Amino acid sequence: MSIWLKKSFFILLSILTFGLVSPSQAFLNEENHALAKNNGKPSTVESTPEETREEEAALTYDVFIETMLVQAEKNAYEKFGTKIKPVIEDEFRSLILPKIEIAIADTAAQFPEEDLTSLTISEVPQYAKTEKIFHIYDERSGEDIIRFHVRKDHPPKDGYYFNFHYHTVHDQFQAHHELGSIFWDKNTPPQWMSVS
Repeated sequence: MSIWLKKSFFILLSILTFGLVSPSQAFLNEENHALAKNNGKPSTVESTPEETREEEAALTYDVFIETMLVQAEKNAYEKFGTKIKPVIEDEFRSLILPKIEIAIADTAAQFPEEDLTSLTISEVPQYAKTEKIFHIYDERSGEDIIRFHVRKDHPPKDGYYFNFHYHTVHDQFQAHHELGSIFWDKNTPPQWMSVS
């Protein structure tokens, strides 16, 4: 977004709210970063309409991915419950969540920007034995686009693992796309959504 547009927005916001609301720190930092990049001088190069559309499209995709990722993490922790979450949270955040982000980004890239507003994330199922963490589906048709699941695996003579994977509409949800596994313990893990 160009600096003049940001400044106009800030002035309009100030007038409308009479100073009751101040701009976010991120907004101010972004402007300061832009000024620092141009040695303290406001940018005088205006974006072409084509560049502006590309920037807005990138922003729309980024906002969609970020929104989905925040909800995905929330749903995962809800599914884990308070017995499982503290044990696997760090590994989930560092190993699995970045791969979920890539899968969501790859999926979003296959849709026109205007269709992203129709994609939403499902709630965590209340039935504890299902593999489902969440699905992203099209609100208009009700059809799933991508399904994120976790399964409890117990290989012979080994402990228990949580296997994270997803399925997509592109192969009618047949292929099993691995996100990774997290070791639990030799003992049987608690049911999903168990509380301490």
